[in-house]
Amino acid sequence: MADLSKEQLLQMYTMMFRIREFEAQVFELYKSGLMPGLAHLYIGQEAVAVGACSTLRENDYITSNHRGHGHLIARGADTRRMMAEILGKKTGYCKGKGGSMHIVAFDRGILGANGIVGAGIPIATGAGYMAKVKGTKQVTLSFFGDAASNQGTFHESLNMAGAWKLPVVYIVENNLYGISVNINRVTAVDDLSARAAAYGMPGVTVDGNDILAVYDAVANAVAFAREGGGPTLVECKTYRWRGHHVGDPAIEYRTREEETAWKQKCPIKRFGEKLAGEGIATKDELDGIEKSVVEEIKEAVEFAKESPYPAPEEAFIDVYF
Repeated sequence: MADLSKEQLLQMYTMMFRIREFEAQVFELYKSGLMPGLAHLYIGQEAVAVGACSTLRENDYITSNHRGHGHLIARGADTRRMMAEILGKKTGYCKGKGGSMHIVAFDRGILGANGIVGAGIPIATGAGYMAKVKGTKQVTLSFFGDAASNQGTFHESLNMAGAWKLPVVYIVENNLYGISVNINRVTAVDDLSARAAAYGMPGVTVDGNDILAVYDAVANAVAFAREGGGPTLVECKTYRWRGHHVGDPAIEYRTREEETAWKQKCPIKRFGEKLAGEGIATKDELDGIEKSVVEEIKEAVEFAKESPYPAPEEAFIDVYF
């Protein structure tokens, strides 16, 4: 933590707790019948999004996936506009037309969450190509899951980025399951980062529940990319606490013992204990952060509930054929 100030460390803790509370409230909205469709909750994986996004500059980019709320919050998206989008309201980022899986915030360098598995990977590669051609020194982070690493888009994109030394950091969040399939059943390697060697780029595997390990690995990869070294594949081993989506209990393909073991590695609790143990923050300071975030997300929920739905005649506005 030597290169991070107390302010930065507390901001990282705040961001992780903000994601956790946001997702908890999304789950409550789903259960109450106020949310159309489904949401894929990020609870348990907070250290990956926050650790990675904490390494970026203001003009850098990210691409996300169907489990994207955490990435967007970590990149600084407005929780009120996100919540409104999830409820299909006009005040949302996409005017209520994108929903949970398709939030875009260009003002924060967020090139979109994406409901198609692996679809954000080539978008990130395209952003990297733009930065390379224009010489802007911008770096793009691409977040995707373990199952996406078996898609053709993953291999095609990494091949292109490796060949052309594009400034992209590919971050695979290995939470062990692609819907209900354990990644070890469908992949021959133990560490997905080993695939980087085929495309001439560095590959590294880290504990995705350790925010500082994620930060260090991604910071090195971002610096490497910004200096013209090319892409890196970073595998973060983590675990989603909930099912694949809000309606999936997950117990049919996971054991209670496995879930309990991973919850004991809670990234927020671990980081909070580290901050307190090293005298960086007191329990009162951390409690104050949590209380403030709870109020913030409560206000975001009320904003979303009170916002209007888009008029029916707006259905074909902003739609391209």
